[in-house]
Amino acid sequence: MAAIRMYAIFVFMALVAAGPAQAQQRDQALKYSFRVEIEGIGQGFFREVSGLGVETEVVEYRDGNTNDIRKLPGRTGWSDIVLKRGFRGGTELYEWATTYARTGNLVRRSGAITMIDANGHQIARWQFERGWPLKWGGPDFDASKNEVALETLVIAHEGLTLADEPR
Repeated sequence: MAAIRMYAIFVFMALVAAGPAQAQQRDQALKYSFRVEIEGIGQGFFREVSGLGVETEVVEYRDGNTNDIRKLPGRTGWSDIVLKRGFRGGTELYEWATTYARTGNLVRRSGAITMIDANGHQIARWQFERGWPLKWGGPDFDASKNEVALETLVIAHEGLTLADEPR
């Protein structure tokens, strides 16, 4: 009986010890960063990327003489892509964002957002088409806070594709 208890304790301790290793393996997918490439500007690493989405409008209509409402798909649109990164003093995103205001020419560029795991392997790649800067924001300054100065770029675009590539 004592041998069975000792074996059970040994198995329990082995499971507890393996727990963090298994949890770390599961969390590998959570340790990632993004690389952003914009045609004509190059690439960079960003702190935050959001807005990778597509949405189809719902068109409702009343069916004949009944009160039943039917729903059909309407227009499909793409969410604006929001990029945030630590401001390093470069002007390439600002220059692209202000080209239309300065010259009246809207410069459209394609690009890609690549998700990278902790080991540097590509997990997935989103490509956007005919994007243009909808909004650029510089860093906020507050001497009472100890935060990274961020610049933000919002990109409107005309299409998003997702390529899931093996590691």
